Amino acid sequence: MADLPIRFGIIGCAEIARKVSRAIQLAPNATVSAVASRSLDKAVNFAQANGFPPEAKIYGSYESLLDDPDVDAVYLPLPTSLHLKWAVLTAQKKKHLLTEKPVALNVGEFDQILKACDDNGVQIMDGTMWVHNPRTHKMKQFLNDKERFGQLKKVNSCFTFFADSDFLKKDIRVKPDLDALGALGDAGWYCIRSILWAADYELPKIVTAMRDPVLNEAGVLLECGASLLWDNGKVATFHCSFLSNLTMNLTAIGTLGTLHLTDFIIPYQEPEASYTTSTKPNFNELVTGWVQLPREHTVTVDLPQEACMVREFASLVKNIKRNGAHPDKKWPTISRKTQLVLDAVRASIEKGFRPVEIVS
Repeated sequence: MADLPIRFGIIGCAEIARKVSRAIQLAPNATVSAVASRSLDKAVNFAQANGFPPEAKIYGSYESLLDDPDVDAVYLPLPTSLHLKWAVLTAQKKKHLLTEKPVALNVGEFDQILKACDDNGVQIMDGTMWVHNPRTHKMKQFLNDKERFGQLKKVNSCFTFFADSDFLKKDIRVKPDLDALGALGDAGWYCIRSILWAADYELPKIVTAMRDPVLNEAGVLLECGASLLWDNGKVATFHCSFLSNLTMNLTAIGTLGTLHLTDFIIPYQEPEASYTTSTKPNFNELVTGWVQLPREHTVTVDLPQEACMVREFASLVKNIKRNGAHPDKKWPTISRKTQLVLDAVRASIEKGFRPVEIVS
């Protein structure tokens, strides 16, 4: 009994669900039990195309999947505007929830989701995959090393990709009724999470959006950025865009060392991931070059980062189901902090780029 996998139901057949359904099947403690779409044909085709086990159930409505007693947990890749309704219903049906990011349109909505999860004793985690990569753990060890890195002073994060005209016209991420947060909610979420991760999830005091963001005709953000300031002098900046070349850079600068990587969200290669560190570099005597050159570190993985995410989530669910444990608060707390900063960036834009104080 203790070795039975956590049974996942997938609500919605979004493109990202292909990646996560594969991750569920790769994770040693999880399996795909059901999939639902508002179109039964679409659900059937999705299951066949993604190699679901023959016993997986196919539903033509989300409600039917939520009523299935053989589903332990739900993966929710629906548009952000639908998260509140379906996340709350999922929790009320006592299903544990792995939800796509951004978790909600604002922190007020997310607090309603959290209350439903708390009231029903279910685990919630957002689908930010890179934080579950073993590389991330290794990088954190460097940031925590006072001899090699020192004290964090500055973080810069950038996630951009060049969307084609079809994306900019039809994708849900540019539709105000589906994903009104646009590039900020999609790409900016990763940047904000990376900054908070580097800062040990300490919230900044002040957030100020950068001027001249780009919006489409419907008022959805296609490009923006912001600066974050802490009381102790730490500073961070980020830039996110649907209009620039594919870039996933993260740099954290300490008093003694620097961490740098250029693929922080999706590693260049699935089996391994690299990053660069430098500690106390300097110039040579004639200032014609450097001494103490940066070092590259490579971490090999036994599972893709998204499968590591599923494994972690399923382990938490299993602990609740088998051992009567309380839902873990770490991941929902991190999600909420990310949403708080995202909300502050949006508020700063709406207030004419004035500084916005974070109130947790």
